[in-house]
Amino acid sequence: MTTPQTCPSCGVAASGRFCFSCGTTLAGASCANCAAPLTAGAKFCHRCGTPAGDAAAAAPARGFVAVMPWAVAAIALLALIALVVGQRFGARGTPVDNTNVDAAAAPPAGAMPRAPDISQLTPEQRAERLYDRIMTESEAGKIENVRTFMPMAIAAYEMLSPMTLDQRYDLGRIGEVGGDSTLARAQADTILTAQPTHLLGLILAAKAARLEKNEKAAQSFDARLMAAESKEKASGAGEYLLHKNDIEAAISAARSVKK
Repeated sequence: MTTPQTCPSCGVAASGRFCFSCGTTLAGASCANCAAPLTAGAKFCHRCGTPAGDAAAAAPARGFVAVMPWAVAAIALLALIALVVGQRFGARGTPVDNTNVDAAAAPPAGAMPRAPDISQLTPEQRAERLYDRIMTESEAGKIENVRTFMPMAIAAYEMLSPMTLDQRYDLGRIGEVGGDSTLARAQADTILTAQPTHLLGLILAAKAARLEKNEKAAQSFDARLMAAESKEKASGAGEYLLHKNDIEAAISAARSVKK
């Protein structure tokens, strides 16, 4: 039989572990959260701070405290798995499409331009990609970017042995847009030595002469270009198709100068 008690807080007769009137702790009560014995009259547990007699509120809190470390560990584990999976798929994901170097993301303003990914290409493809990139930068007026890529491009072309006349034209054009008239003239001379009426050789020679401020020599090459135009175009050389725009622009400019 329970011994009648008097609540130390409100003074009413009480029995059990908590006063039914004010909820104050009575003798023999224990904390609903950590089970520590409570001192009669205590409002809070001296061990965990749970309000005395607040059994309904304490139970969920205890469950949350117990589960929280496991929840944190589970979240950390999931984050680690996601990171590892992301790295694997990033390394083995869809290959970079190297057919269009200009599709590469533009670097932030003032940053060094990003070089095209040429690690998986053949030597010929590497040279072509770098040529395309340099021409794109030149057309955009970004001469500093042109000069950044020039050493890489020149090295790529020097690895091609022997170079075709088309490849020599490309290398000479790289020199011309980068301000290296010696490189442009050397490639033009080599092309014209092999084929004196080659349209690309004559175009490149005129560009090199103008780069060196030698307009008289440039106009001489222009005249040879116009004289050779019909016969050379009839040959159907593959490089003439590849550089059709360059040829048409050069011939149009030469005719304008002649007038």
